[in-house]
Amino acid sequence: MKNNILIVDDVHAIFMEMAEAKGYTCDYRPLIKVDEAMQIIGDYAGLVIRSKFRVDKAVLDAATNLQFIARAGAGMDNIDEDYATQKGIKLINAPEGNSDAVGEHAIGLLLSLMNNLNRGDAEIRGGKWQREANRGYELKGKTVGIIGYGHMGSSFARKLSGFQVNVIAYDKYKTGFSDKYAREVSMEEIVKHSDVLSLHIPLTPETNGLVDDEYLFHFKKPIFFLNTSRGKTAKVSAVLNAIREGKILGAGLDVLEVEKFPALAEQQWFEELKRSGKVLLSPHVAGWTFDSYRKISEVMAEKLADLKG
Repeated sequence: MKNNILIVDDVHAIFMEMAEAKGYTCDYRPLIKVDEAMQIIGDYAGLVIRSKFRVDKAVLDAATNLQFIARAGAGMDNIDEDYATQKGIKLINAPEGNSDAVGEHAIGLLLSLMNNLNRGDAEIRGGKWQREANRGYELKGKTVGIIGYGHMGSSFARKLSGFQVNVIAYDKYKTGFSDKYAREVSMEEIVKHSDVLSLHIPLTPETNGLVDDEYLFHFKKPIFFLNTSRGKTAKVSAVLNAIREGKILGAGLDVLEVEKFPALAEQQWFEELKRSGKVLLSPHVAGWTFDSYRKISEVMAEKLADLKG
């Protein structure tokens, strides 16, 4: 049972095919409940998850033979990374598999916001023909500020390269990353020069609530704001405040502090968010395309080779 893997979430069949070719045995149980998984997890060397449940201390203590956890996605925020590392469990994720999807989704949000595409479409369907009210902005010549220059941030920068924009990027944990797509700058330069701000950061204690009223106050120009990272990195109330004050011209949010219904509808800011014509929402799908579904599984399976030996 040394190389057996429990898969508790939906992954592409290519993962099982590639893993088994490397000598692993896969137990594909995408409908398994957390309590059921807890009862059997001690029998497995590997665990593959997506977002079904949090791999906390209790799960890790029950996983007495676990050697690795593979997450089908980019973030690792539903895993107690520190405790897993203490127990010698290796962690795998697959940001390479959905970075193109995220970059393209961010471009779509931005262009839709800058050109009022959703609003204009809805107005025409409702019998209104309002050209001046839907006059947009061009990307050419604008400065796009990217926070976080890993797989996702750099993918967004690459997608922007044909728009003749100035792309600047800040990453607290990296230096010397300037390339032909973006120039490394300080946070001070981000807030001074950005016409567009896009978040591409993991959720950590440091990034939790990063974008709040104080943070947005310092921006020198009105901005378009995008968040395709994690919902808790930006306070929705602060985004709405900035929209009312004219500091945010439009916000494209693929992620929110609270996601899914009915919990989302219970938030005090939800009604205003829903009514705002300057907010474009998508249901946490930036990295979840038909293409990335396969690519994520391929990346995870390829990384299994590094675990042997």
